[in-house]
Amino acid sequence: MARVCEYSGKRPQVGNRVVRRGKAKREGGIGQNITGISKRRWKPNLQTVRVVDENGTVHRVKVCARYIKAGKYVKSPRGTHAAWKATAGK
Repeated sequence: MARVCEYSGKRPQVGNRVVRRGKAKREGGIGQNITGISKRRWKPNLQTVRVVDENGTVHRVKVCARYIKAGKYVKSPRGTHAAWKATAGK
């Protein structure tokens, strides 16, 4: 499964890791030289959470931590599976 938040659509971002050598001019040096550039990725902080959708069904989704803090979805109450088993007579 992809590393994508199912609510916000937040996904990994790509950038460069830049390695520099030398002391900056503003710090009294003669300047910096870039010695290497390589790709890197920033991954979102995704957590798997049990959520109740508009039909009342419970399923697991991957949600970023920002949406968990904001409470932008309805979390499933704990122990719903045990309650369902009791009512189904299993």
